[in-house]
Amino acid sequence: SLSAMVLPDWLTSLVGVIASGAMIFGGVVPYIPQYRSIVQTRSNEGFSTLVCFILLVASVLRIIFWTVQPFELPLLVQSVVMIFAQLIMLHLCVGMREVKVRPRFRDLDTSSFWDWAHFSDYIEFLTALTAGFWLLTMVFSGFSMYRELLGFASLLTEAMLAMPQWIKNYKSKSTEGMSVAMVLCWTSGDIFKTIYFVVKAAPHQFTVCGVLQVCVDLAILSQVYAYGSKANYLAK
Repeated sequence: SLSAMVLPDWLTSLVGVIASGAMIFGGVVPYIPQYRSIVQTRSNEGFSTLVCFILLVASVLRIIFWTVQPFELPLLVQSVVMIFAQLIMLHLCVGMREVKVRPRFRDLDTSSFWDWAHFSDYIEFLTALTAGFWLLTMVFSGFSMYRELLGFASLLTEAMLAMPQWIKNYKSKSTEGMSVAMVLCWTSGDIFKTIYFVVKAAPHQFTVCGVLQVCVDLAILSQVYAYGSKANYLAK
């Protein structure tokens, strides 16, 4: 019977390797066509570098969280891969900017945050962020409340990745110019991640924030239907 079936060890291992590989590299796949598009058009107007900011902060916090509460190794490797991927995107976008005088990170000008002159400014910010949270973690790692907050901060930051898109759609009451395929890719990936978290018994912060990500994705997809239907009605 089906209930009595047992998968061969090699097949179980293969499925595990494929799932781990999907977790590690699946998150960066959507940015490959975006990178190619920027290179081809010589413009990054359609891509917000705030996406890089959110994912860099989330990945750094997740790596630091792993030092105080270890979780599945593929999730750790995923964070490292994501940092490299977003730095590559940033390097490309900074190189595409029009030539004008811009402040440096060391100027500590909050009005120009994340709009610095050189790629090295972003590296300095990332270094300062990592060092700051590393020191905080060394001091407060003995407190369970800090560990819980650190885990939620890292995952909640990533979970909010799609919120700027939702807000933009809500304000304009339109999803024109937004790639529905990209959102579908986000949704399928986030559903897979959430199931992976549950199966692998990852810390509960992962599951909670995974569910939140799926909810935001579905909210954006609902905007496609709602604003699309409204546009069709007004066109009649």
